[in-house]
Amino acid sequence: MISRDTRLYLAAHPFAYPLVRLLARLGPAVRVPGLGVVVNDAATAREVLTDRRFRKDGPGSPADLWTPVLGPSVLLNMEGEAHLALRRRLAPLFTPGYAGGLVDDVLAAPLAALSARLAKGETVDLVDAMRVMAGAVICRVIGLGEVPEERARELFRDGERVVSMVSLRSRRLSDRQVATAREVLDRIGDTAAAAYRHGGEGTVMGRMRALGLSEAEARGAAGAFFLTGTETVATFVPRLVALLHDHRVTPSGGDDLDAAVEEAMRVTTPTPVMLRSVAEPARVGRVPVRPGDRVLIVTHNCARALGPFDPGRAHPPELRRLWFGAGAHFCIGYPLAMAEIKAVAEVLLTHRPRVTGRRAARGVLIPTYQHLWIKAT
Repeated sequence: MISRDTRLYLAAHPFAYPLVRLLARLGPAVRVPGLGVVVNDAATAREVLTDRRFRKDGPGSPADLWTPVLGPSVLLNMEGEAHLALRRRLAPLFTPGYAGGLVDDVLAAPLAALSARLAKGETVDLVDAMRVMAGAVICRVIGLGEVPEERARELFRDGERVVSMVSLRSRRLSDRQVATAREVLDRIGDTAAAAYRHGGEGTVMGRMRALGLSEAEARGAAGAFFLTGTETVATFVPRLVALLHDHRVTPSGGDDLDAAVEEAMRVTTPTPVMLRSVAEPARVGRVPVRPGDRVLIVTHNCARALGPFDPGRAHPPELRRLWFGAGAHFCIGYPLAMAEIKAVAEVLLTHRPRVTGRRAARGVLIPTYQHLWIKAT
């Protein structure tokens, strides 16, 4: 029998997902015509991610996808000293303390409303609730301030439309896709630029100005945060709740919740694939590579090799948080994402939510639910 989780992946990628799982059987690293050198092993993946010979700004790398849309100076497509310098300037925006305070401020009212609905016995579509909350946080980051729920939903749909343009075989976006992505991200950039110029230092964009970022850098950063941050959180929390429900796990909070979140991250793998470009002759596992080769790290295969969902199992060092990257490119927005996830999870767990219905999303990059209906126990 096909598991609920597998059905979710097949709904999103009916042809690519079976291929991805087949690749896992071919070894830690294998050259696949049309794709590049595919990595299925966590230790090999971490070696690639921490080796400067494998870059994000060469042929077949994320730069080919996102530079035409976001410009050359965002963390997604940078390397070397320029990347480290920009990362150092952005780092104060994403300390756990600052991220936690921002999330507490933005989500206080939405979480109170969600808790009240569950307490009254209502059935809640958690997917819709998460889109609103993740949209609200990113609106605050880019300078929109407090927005109506429908605007937050619209923002999420815009981001989903751009991200879903990318597939396993994508090396670059078509001219039409670039135009569509720019239409979305130019609106984000215009909002961010206005907030950069006029916002106080209590705002994210105003802090970027105070930290010495140029307007162009702040604009690019806002676009990158919009693309990478909104969907990760919004898609993960419903899957976390579904996994806890299906496996009859009820974390008590604290370390127990942390372990459940980390294990659910492993199983859901929010970044299922990572790309690198080879800059110098090297080896990926036993496979020799040369400049210009594309390396495709199938993070999903690396993570799933550990087995099914089990919050009591420790992650080996080579796998730990691999889905957020490693080394100099470890996700700078990790504290913000985790602050959002834990704030929502802590409220939900007080109601011991049970899943009353679900529907898989189709045609999305990150497998998730179109709807996940829950009620309090």
